[in-house]
Amino acid sequence: MSSIVTRFAPSPTGYLHIGNLRTALFNYLIARQQGGTFVLRLDDTDPERSKQEYIDAIKFDLEWLGLTWDRVEQQSKRLDRYKDAAEKLRADGRFYECFETPTELDLKRKKQLNMGRPPVYDRAALTLSEAEREALRAERDGYWRFLLDQARIEWDDGILGPLSIDAASVSDPVLIRADGQVLYTLASVVDDTDMGITHVVRGSDHVTNTATQIQIIEALGGTVPSFAHHSLLTGPQGEALSKRLGVLSLRDLREQGVTPNALLSLMARLGSSQPVELRASLDEIAEGFELSQFGSAPTKFDAEDLWPLTRGDLQARPYAAVADTIRSLGVPDDLAPQFWDVARENITTLDDLSGWWALCRDGASPVIADEDREFIAQALTLLPPPPYGPTAWKDWTDSVKAATGRKGKGLFMPLRMALTGQARGPEMGALMPLLQKVPARDQ
Repeated sequence: MSSIVTRFAPSPTGYLHIGNLRTALFNYLIARQQGGTFVLRLDDTDPERSKQEYIDAIKFDLEWLGLTWDRVEQQSKRLDRYKDAAEKLRADGRFYECFETPTELDLKRKKQLNMGRPPVYDRAALTLSEAEREALRAERDGYWRFLLDQARIEWDDGILGPLSIDAASVSDPVLIRADGQVLYTLASVVDDTDMGITHVVRGSDHVTNTATQIQIIEALGGTVPSFAHHSLLTGPQGEALSKRLGVLSLRDLREQGVTPNALLSLMARLGSSQPVELRASLDEIAEGFELSQFGSAPTKFDAEDLWPLTRGDLQARPYAAVADTIRSLGVPDDLAPQFWDVARENITTLDDLSGWWALCRDGASPVIADEDREFIAQALTLLPPPPYGPTAWKDWTDSVKAATGRKGKGLFMPLRMALTGQARGPEMGALMPLLQKVPARDQ
């Protein structure tokens, strides 16, 4: 077993969206490539916003995609461990209590900006005497910051390359709120250390966070994992996705008919130097996946790109893979394989099958141009009633051609429109044996 251990750590405060998927998939693929361990870690330290329904939905989404985890962890069950870590940081002089209100902090930031300085916490709490602290505790609850060593923090990022951040340009991070809630930065560091996480892949909005976490890991005596920060997704015009993530949740995309292979094939290559191509399995998707081939620029995501991939994925499926869906439409078993062969090239989602079966079962409303009415009326007198054999379309069009002299598009298109009401669709020779009803002869 490889020593690689990765994790996907969503907060169960909402449904997974396309941005979450990118992070989950990258961590899953690098573990899968090396036969490593993929951990699902639920960051549920916020008791008010974390809900079981979101935990269940996260698991369902990942299982639907085939991103199965080797073990699951839950931060709400590890609160005592975070308290122990906090005590160590206090004992080592790396944790200090602060009392500024949000309003006071905001005023400080504005003052620093007006003076042309970076809005970094001024560490005023470190200058308080014990008597002053006691007086403030009587008025309000304190919160706790980690005391950064104000040196440069450097690491070789798996996507962005060598990075360096001056810790003096960053505020000492708050790790425990005034209400006692342990925040993400501390919980994540403790978990990564305890769980032996070796590789962390996440969005580029975490770069500064990574810098501070490296120091916290070192302060706790842990081993710093390999970090990689992928670019953030934007809309097709470069616009922020934040306001659209609700309609880009995995559950909504699934309900719209997007297939797992389509979604995974796109997200595993989007933003990389490799072309996006439909892959038939996660093994194929993992093959050739390289973090170093992804760029740092924001990556444009267009949900419309999912439809050609979904179409291709469905059209490649054998009948056995869709038999239950087709049976649920009421297609007779003796016609079902033939129906799939006819309809598969004319669908984008499986839901489209119902429309094609309705046409076969119930017939269509004929669409007849005024100049073709006499022609169609004559053609329908030459059309025998169903059922039809494999040569029915050819036999009928040959007889109509002989009777009317029409040929080419002027022959075939009006007849197609009369039988199906559509200008495009399956080959009529293949479709006609499936038709249960056709227009009456007096159309």
